[in-house]
Amino acid sequence: MNIARLSQVRARERISAHLPSSARWRTRIGVILLALFLTVSVSGVLLVRLLPDNTDLRVGEPAPRTILAPQSVSYVSHYLTEEQRNKAAAQVAPVYAPIDAQVVRKQLALARDITDYLDAVRSDVYATPEGRQQAVAAIDTLKLSPAAINAILSLDNASWNAVRADVITVLEQAMRSEIRKDELADARRRVPALVGSSLSASGREAAEALVQALLVPNSFYDEATTEQLRLQAREKVLPVSLDIKQGEAVVREGELVTPLQMEELETLGLHQEAGGWGQTAGTVLFVALLTAVLVAYIHLLQPELWQRPRRVLLLALSLIAAAAAARLMVPEHTLLPYLFPAAALAMLASVLIEVRLGIFFGVLLSLLVGFVSGGSLELVAYTLMGSLVGSLALSQMQQLNSFAQAGALVALANILTVAAFRLFRQDFDTAGLLQLLVATMGSGALSASLTLAAYAFVGRVFGITTSLQLLELARPTHPLFRQLLLKAPGTYHHSIIVANMAERAAEAVGADPLLARVGAYYHDIGKAQRPYFFIENQAEGSNPHDRLDPKTSAQIIISHTSDGVALARQHGLPERVQDIIAQHHGTTKATFFYRMACKEAKEGAGVTVNESDFSYPGPLPDTKEAAIVMLADVEAVVRSVHPETPAAMEDLIRQFVEEKLIGGQLDHCNLTLRDLDNIREAFGGVLKSIFHPRIQYPEEEK
Repeated sequence: MNIARLSQVRARERISAHLPSSARWRTRIGVILLALFLTVSVSGVLLVRLLPDNTDLRVGEPAPRTILAPQSVSYVSHYLTEEQRNKAAAQVAPVYAPIDAQVVRKQLALARDITDYLDAVRSDVYATPEGRQQAVAAIDTLKLSPAAINAILSLDNASWNAVRADVITVLEQAMRSEIRKDELADARRRVPALVGSSLSASGREAAEALVQALLVPNSFYDEATTEQLRLQAREKVLPVSLDIKQGEAVVREGELVTPLQMEELETLGLHQEAGGWGQTAGTVLFVALLTAVLVAYIHLLQPELWQRPRRVLLLALSLIAAAAAARLMVPEHTLLPYLFPAAALAMLASVLIEVRLGIFFGVLLSLLVGFVSGGSLELVAYTLMGSLVGSLALSQMQQLNSFAQAGALVALANILTVAAFRLFRQDFDTAGLLQLLVATMGSGALSASLTLAAYAFVGRVFGITTSLQLLELARPTHPLFRQLLLKAPGTYHHSIIVANMAERAAEAVGADPLLARVGAYYHDIGKAQRPYFFIENQAEGSNPHDRLDPKTSAQIIISHTSDGVALARQHGLPERVQDIIAQHHGTTKATFFYRMACKEAKEGAGVTVNESDFSYPGPLPDTKEAAIVMLADVEAVVRSVHPETPAAMEDLIRQFVEEKLIGGQLDHCNLTLRDLDNIREAFGGVLKSIFHPRIQYPEEEK
């Protein structure tokens, strides 16, 4: 198991061991409530309609606003392709079969039968005129007008015989030409021109009526052949491709939406059916997965965050704010997604909490942006690269210009990501690239500005120690630090040396050098309350402890930690600095007075010594910085012993560190044995430069 993994396991064990059963249950309930809160809040933000949605668009209805293409895309338009194929199929004329001779023969035979029947009706001497008319009108296959019936019955036999012959001749002649269903009326209108001119007026009328009634289509629509030809015509039409440029107006406000525009919106992922349980369930499921991964990451890799609920709250609010900003800026927009300052949230998590958490937060935000954008790989990569570069750029933030440098690096990463995707797609739209260039640079500047602004104010609100606060506390003109200089100059000098040692050691073991220095500056600030009780502030030959019993003296010495915490709170020092003040002696004893009390108890009768009266209340150091400040107090030992050789000084430092290690004072911090070796070397380098032997100058001869 490597050192980093061992540290994480030890952190979880420490938290579990020092929490009572009820507190552990409260922590678990808090984690569950946090996960539910994040899932509900982020899902609600993603599902709420912040602006009128394009899901309201319907074909044939006016568009509520102008919608621009968020990206360039080339696709095969099914609508245009189908339109061209329909036109090609429509140009194929209907196919009809040749004249059906059987139909012609059938109609000629029917004509002979009908004329024979009419001849019989005309010859019936017993029928009345009305009866004859009814008999003619009753023929099912012959629909004649009353005038035509009267003309047939009024003809004499010679004229009727001439009509009978002419009907067969004209019908046969008319049926020789193609007659389609839609051409039947035209064929009937041509009949009068075919009837013989030798007939009388009544005969012509009778012949025309009979032929027109017997005329039927003799050429029929060949559906199978026609559909086959039309299918062949459709297959000859190639698919129609359509190019949409980024920033192009797909539909304009007030314009009636066409089917083609609706297809373009669907291709760009800008149109979905509104509502629906599937969309809601998918969003909630995705957000629940993100939340579960975030909670698992904190539990496995940074469990100490559960003991700092305000930091967890900051993460939760940041994720909700990111979801709201992404929902507002990413969907249905062209340039705004590239201006979205997602890197700011990852950078803020890096500088306020921890760089690994900032990187992980950037990954979550990238996935969130990809989900909101409808699955745009380019936006996922764009957000991820900017977040990673920004977090890494601020991993060792010491000065304010680090934010400007991080913003420039984020802008550069954004530009390179966009360029990579444009080169891959061979999209060289100059105007579009210039607009994207401005948006990517603006995203870097906006991310840096938002991070700096939030860094200056959010840290104080959520009780997070920032470098700005530490830099302010590191100034010698700070009122509390100046108070130490004026009231306890010896302690002030001791604190300066300890700060140099702590900073050097923190750099050697990967801790926060600035926090270690500032914590060392103020670790003994409580001595300013009663400075003359501490030997470094006493004049030679004046020691107030000579007039006090060991227990009282020990209580005064021990109280400088609680006095220091009270002063730190009064002057608004950050929590991490207060922790160093409270923890820099751990639970060690005021050894000098404890031994004195034991000696007096041994010499006196019936006197007992309570060890707790001579022990610091703690707690033990729980961070590398607090442990380093505790170990840097070896400066006081070196100053009092004043070893003669560097080797003796190193032995003294090693002995001091081993006492703290064996005494269990370092059990709650993440220092390894290798770290302790590096700390000893750092301390030795600083102390050797201070307590080095000096040249003894000879006295000047008079």
